[in-house]
Amino acid sequence: MPSPSRLRAAAVAATALLLSSLLAGCGDDSEDEDEDLTAQKLSWKDCPAPSAAEGGGDAPSPLPDGDAWQCATLRAPLDWGSPKGDTIGLALVRAKASGAADRRIGSLVFNFGGPGGSGVTTLPAFGQDYAALRTRYDLVSFDPRGVGRSAPVECEDDQQLDAYFQQDATPDDAAERTEFLGNTKEFNGACEKNSAKMLPRVRTTDVARDMDLMRQVLGDAKLSYFGISYGTELGGVYAHLFPGHVGRAVFDAVVDPTQNPEQGSLGQARGFQLALDNFAEDCTSKAEDCPVGDSAQNVKDRIAKLLKDLDSKPIPGVFPRLLTESAATGGIAQALYSKDFWAYLTEGLEQAYDGDGRVLMLLSDSMNGRNENGEYSNITAANVSINCADDKPRYTADFVEGRLPEFRAASPLFGDFLAWSLVSCTDWAVAGAADHPDVSAPGAAPILVVGNTGDPATPYEGARKMVDALGKGVGVELTYKGQGHGAYDSKNKCVQAAVNGYLLDGKVPAAGTVCT
Repeated sequence: MPSPSRLRAAAVAATALLLSSLLAGCGDDSEDEDEDLTAQKLSWKDCPAPSAAEGGGDAPSPLPDGDAWQCATLRAPLDWGSPKGDTIGLALVRAKASGAADRRIGSLVFNFGGPGGSGVTTLPAFGQDYAALRTRYDLVSFDPRGVGRSAPVECEDDQQLDAYFQQDATPDDAAERTEFLGNTKEFNGACEKNSAKMLPRVRTTDVARDMDLMRQVLGDAKLSYFGISYGTELGGVYAHLFPGHVGRAVFDAVVDPTQNPEQGSLGQARGFQLALDNFAEDCTSKAEDCPVGDSAQNVKDRIAKLLKDLDSKPIPGVFPRLLTESAATGGIAQALYSKDFWAYLTEGLEQAYDGDGRVLMLLSDSMNGRNENGEYSNITAANVSINCADDKPRYTADFVEGRLPEFRAASPLFGDFLAWSLVSCTDWAVAGAADHPDVSAPGAAPILVVGNTGDPATPYEGARKMVDALGKGVGVELTYKGQGHGAYDSKNKCVQAAVNGYLLDGKVPAAGTVCT
């Protein structure tokens, strides 16, 4: 079952590829105590096919102008507390700037979220969406440490993960609770057994330091940055650690940096419920009949009944697996990330009511990083590892049960699912760093903070909290009254004009700007 932050993952590209297909350099450890890592030279080459940990598949196709995506490996300290010790390789990808050389600003570094998402695969998948920004920047992304091709964390194998995601993640009695907690402990134990060396080294503060090394090796005096979802938290931590190195930066789909995991999960419960409400209203307000309900409330009532039925009697999903309550809940959540996927959700629900769970399971598979060959990326292992290294609280089952009424009030559909995800770090081998990240960045350059009023995974209120936490004169809030996770990729012309105007020309929009 995804942890709360798993529901922030940038899995939209994987969803589209998985549904369309089924419905119709490396991170070796090395040691060099003498070389200054800031002086290293990157060897850019055509990108290979993604590794299994990155999700597999084909090498990225050339850009529309025929240029190839290029990949390289950046060496960084395994332990930033001992920067002259062992190193790890961090996988990078770039598309060189398409415009005139004398107009080039530098590199624009992307993090698409998760935590645990592969930037090396995601940036090429979405590359054309940032064509305007490429006119003056090299577009660059990376697999953060512990992710994909960058010294990946490893936990359970594909067969074990199939069973893990089939489990009942919303236990209703003592026996189910015991089984669920046992499965969680077994998963966490596998992470410790297979990745003990990396588990203490994947904190967001470590990744922020990696990004500052990246900035220097790329030859930029300041870091130009585009962070999405968890990438906004990473960007905030970077700004806190290196305020003087912040260049033009944009945070989109903003994580509330003031919340602990419990508060974040509760906020997500409200956010996903709001997105479900909006989906139901949209479906039933159209001229044609909504195939999954007669009214908005009927849509939600039928979904609730479906999940209750699946809890006791799963239906066929992607052979030979069955669609369970937990898999269906994850699939529904995944479809709510983007309004573009509401049609998939309608189709998936319509089929599930007829006993066919394949579409909802495909959506769930995408959430969990499973491809059509039954192979998992390491997004879940990395996500849990990063969250547990970052987050200090360790919640007990008794605590969760005491909080269930409030979670259910926030979301009858997602409340239990998100409440029980709080035990993900209970038996973790490494202590968490803090209750919440420190993103205060006095003296940093302006950071454009974009909040979407209909965002399910990172609720809109987080944008204002980020602006306040960054400090006076740093965060500049922009509101998009829309749907889905994030604003820039909605193609809204107002949002894109504001973001492009800042990143390309340094024009800071007026604080409080609203795009509709």
